[in-house]
Amino acid sequence: MLRSLHIKLVLIMVLMVVCLMTIAGAFLVNSVNRFYLNQFYTQMVEVFGQDTEFVRDLVTPWEGETDGAQAIDQILVARMGPMGVDGKNRNYYVLDGNTGEILASSDDDAGPTLEAVTPNLLIAINEKREGNESDLTASYMDLALPIQRGEEEYIIYILDQRSTVRELNSELFQLIIEALVFGLVISVFLSFLLSRAMVNPIRALTRGAQRVAEGDFGHEIRAESHDEIGVLTHAFNAMSRQLQATLQEVESERTKLSTLFLHMTDGVVAFNQNGEVIHSNPAAEEMLSLAIPVGGAVTYADLFQDLVPLETVLTTDQDCLESETVRGERILLLLLAPFNREKEVGVLVVVHDVTQQVKNETMRKEFVANVSHELRTPITNIRSYAETLTENPDLPPETMESFLGVILSESDRMTHIVQDLLTLSRFDSGHSPLHLAPFPFAALLEECRQAMGLEAQRRSHTLLLEGTEHLPEILADRERISQVIMNILSNAMKYTPDGGRIVMSAGATQNTVWLEVADNGIGIPPEDRERIFERFYRVDKARSRESGGTGLGLSIAQEIIRQHQGSLALVDRPGPGTTLRMVLRREGPQR
Repeated sequence: MLRSLHIKLVLIMVLMVVCLMTIAGAFLVNSVNRFYLNQFYTQMVEVFGQDTEFVRDLVTPWEGETDGAQAIDQILVARMGPMGVDGKNRNYYVLDGNTGEILASSDDDAGPTLEAVTPNLLIAINEKREGNESDLTASYMDLALPIQRGEEEYIIYILDQRSTVRELNSELFQLIIEALVFGLVISVFLSFLLSRAMVNPIRALTRGAQRVAEGDFGHEIRAESHDEIGVLTHAFNAMSRQLQATLQEVESERTKLSTLFLHMTDGVVAFNQNGEVIHSNPAAEEMLSLAIPVGGAVTYADLFQDLVPLETVLTTDQDCLESETVRGERILLLLLAPFNREKEVGVLVVVHDVTQQVKNETMRKEFVANVSHELRTPITNIRSYAETLTENPDLPPETMESFLGVILSESDRMTHIVQDLLTLSRFDSGHSPLHLAPFPFAALLEECRQAMGLEAQRRSHTLLLEGTEHLPEILADRERISQVIMNILSNAMKYTPDGGRIVMSAGATQNTVWLEVADNGIGIPPEDRERIFERFYRVDKARSRESGGTGLGLSIAQEIIRQHQGSLALVDRPGPGTTLRMVLRREGPQR
């Protein structure tokens, strides 16, 4: 309850009133005491110090005087008014100057001696001088004046019991208590009004701050005044709007980063300085073939410690460290960099899958080597035969004709290689458009069979065409499709020993037509089946070179079929030989 600002304001006002009244009361009581004390001694000075005639009467004995104390008593009685003696609160005493015995007094109830000997009285008795020392804390006021009347020594002692002061102080105290009670009532009432004026806006601000802390920015606090609290309310509303806009912007950025992080193709794993996972994305789990939960059992030591120690990454002066590893069939490039996020040191690992890049680089190197090799062989042959002809102009005509035939044959081979390379280059650059037109697919197959008929007879092959009765028309580039079919048939005849069997089987579905070319030749080993469509790749290199093959035929055929949005692939069939299946869309490639 004491934590309430309302109660605190009430208590502050009450304490302030109590303190003020206490201080004022103490000041008043002290002032009254000091006033009466000063008035008492001022009055005594006027009587005994300034009235010289009175003092002379006190010290001068009368003629024939027998009792000096009675004479002094008579003189003092005559001066009771100026001395303020009333016989009740203030009395005078005539004492023996040596013994302090009361000889005469205005107090009818006084005994032979005083009840208490005061310091001023002791000064007068012992030191024979006036005792006029004042004491605010004493319950009386007194004055002891030693005089000598004739040969006798007396002490005139004025004693005031301060009854008037006590009565006045009592009335003052009662008045102060009444004022205090009245002041407390007023202060409590005013404090309630003040606290209402101050606490209600503060409570509204508190509720608004709580709503903002809970994420509710829909309420705006109404400012009821133009004072500091009103200014604070306007500032709070502005802060709330700015905070809402900032949080929305931060949330938007966080969502974008989270989405980007979630769907990026590169893997990302973040670790703290202890090697514990603090973030990972699905791509990293896929590349590493491992579930990587945040804060789970998988740590940096389990994933990358054998490649680059965690301490090395944390203490490196470089922007990042690189490392390469093989996980299954993947080749991964790792970029490891330290980071400092709000003074929390950690390590960020970016995982790139460079498997395809490495394969492409390997294929590029093999392609360059194959092109160099394929071109070097005919160039070497042409140069050798040409040098022989140059150096031996008297060779027999038959020999010269044979050498020239070899030169022409090797030139044709080089021309075929260059033409095939140019064809592939046009495919790669997209500068080889298709000339689409409808034509009967069965007629094209029959033309290709007849075109390869002489070659089949020369090698004693059996070339059959089946399933062309119900083949529809298709939309395609007839010349390119014919090139593909002739390439497939040519390969089948090259890699089938003389007297073999080659069967062309065709068919159609609702949306496609297909052709399978099956032979019973040497076949393709399992380890080479995935690479037969690579450029310059040949299963039997010696046979290919003997037949003039360049190793680019199936690559060109694959590119042509891909442009038609079809497929060309090996078919797994039991027994010897090879089966290639070509599938084309009846309506042609989609634009």
